[in-house]
Amino acid sequence: MDKTFYITTPIYYVNDVPHIGHAYTTLACDVLARYKKARGYEVFFLTGTDEHGQKVEKAAIAAGETPLELADRVMQRFAALWQKLNIDNTDFIRTTQQRHKEGVQKMFTQIQEQGDIYLGAYEDWYCTPCETFWTETQLIDGCCPDCGRPTDKLKEESYFFRMSKYQQQLLDHIEANPDFIQPRSRRNEVLSFVREGLRDLSISRTSFSWGIPVPGDDKHVIYVWFDALNNYITALGYPDDKQGTFEKFWPCSVHVIGKDILRFHTVYWPTFLMAAGLPLPEKVFAHGWWTVEGKKMSKSLQNVVEPNMLVDTYGIDPIRYFLLREVPFGLDGDFSHSALIHRINSDLANDLGNLVSRSTAMLNKYFGGTLPEPTAMADIDQPFIDQFPAKLELIDKQMNDLAFNKALLSIWELISSANKYIDDTAPWGLAKDEAQKERLGTVMYNLLEAVRLIGLMVAPFLPDTGKRIMEILGQDSDNLMLDGQDQWGGLQAGTTIEKAPPMFPRIEEN
Repeated sequence: MDKTFYITTPIYYVNDVPHIGHAYTTLACDVLARYKKARGYEVFFLTGTDEHGQKVEKAAIAAGETPLELADRVMQRFAALWQKLNIDNTDFIRTTQQRHKEGVQKMFTQIQEQGDIYLGAYEDWYCTPCETFWTETQLIDGCCPDCGRPTDKLKEESYFFRMSKYQQQLLDHIEANPDFIQPRSRRNEVLSFVREGLRDLSISRTSFSWGIPVPGDDKHVIYVWFDALNNYITALGYPDDKQGTFEKFWPCSVHVIGKDILRFHTVYWPTFLMAAGLPLPEKVFAHGWWTVEGKKMSKSLQNVVEPNMLVDTYGIDPIRYFLLREVPFGLDGDFSHSALIHRINSDLANDLGNLVSRSTAMLNKYFGGTLPEPTAMADIDQPFIDQFPAKLELIDKQMNDLAFNKALLSIWELISSANKYIDDTAPWGLAKDEAQKERLGTVMYNLLEAVRLIGLMVAPFLPDTGKRIMEILGQDSDNLMLDGQDQWGGLQAGTTIEKAPPMFPRIEEN
């Protein structure tokens, strides 16, 4: 069977300015997609924008433009940021695209025809910013329990989805598949929500017009979440699947989301799919939120961290490294410039950068930049070499668990070990004794082969750095495959290796 891997970000709402939270989710997906590609998988990596709903309609009116003009303008900000962050997505879906509209209407019609969608009336408290209805008992002092803003009492005719019908089926699925909702704390949260009882869900609106019309009743538009969640299958070509992409990649390997949209992805979406007779995604992983210097990000505090500015100040790979190294994926994290500068100076400049420049400088000094043939191994060499396959196996497990900070920690243990190997073997001492020339050659070979393997391992996280390391080592920098290249001994004796300049300039904290 072909190895396939399908990973998605949420589709980002065009009423938002791209911030560090969006960048974090998309980066995590990009790293895992690159890693899976390097492991020989055929990967489909989807991101995109959510462009319908009352908020967009209101914002467009306020800006004196049509909702589509607003969407066209704002989606460019996301697309440009992904390019800047070196995100290698397969597709970018927009909910205003025809392929998406057709898929959503098809799903609606199918579920309606089997009796799981019916017309009724809806009266409850509505939060416009969250596009969510709440019951009286769910409100906190009359305000939305999620965002704390005031709600309005709304009564309107609505189409309803029989979500209550799928309560037991959903519970059974979550209980039978312990990895379906990650991390575990989120799984427990969803289980208790579902056990409290699912109500039928209002899935249309008549109070605004910016959305996909309900088939056969165009005074209703389809509720933004029924619309948006279907992006994960419409991007693959559902329902017609002319290219066979849907059949190849669905069900999704992992939906990566922020914890604020957990319920939509683990209750609404699975029940829609059950009603449509489609397989459920294999995993939904909800990560945490970022605060800034200990405070919640907010426009009023003017502390929203702007990813474009970060990249312009510190460079792409340092930002990619910091965001995935600093915090266990799944927990909340705090962003601070001093923590970022510390990571760049200590982990990137001192550890990785120093290893590459020291080892290539010594090879150029002692062997004119030509890699020698390794000869007899000393006692110190074998344990150094043996740790690589063991660590590669561990990193594979950590990546599959989306434990990015642990995988980086494992790679950095190899980097530290290589730096220690230099200190323990003291090549400068061996170089003074002509009788030790062969021993020196073996040490240099082991060191540079370690650098090659480390370069391949860091490449999914730091694509430019991985590429640069391969170029320095005289390897094909476009081929960053781990599969088939992760065995010790890949560097050929006789290869010309250049002396590497410092890869990560140190940053002065001012």
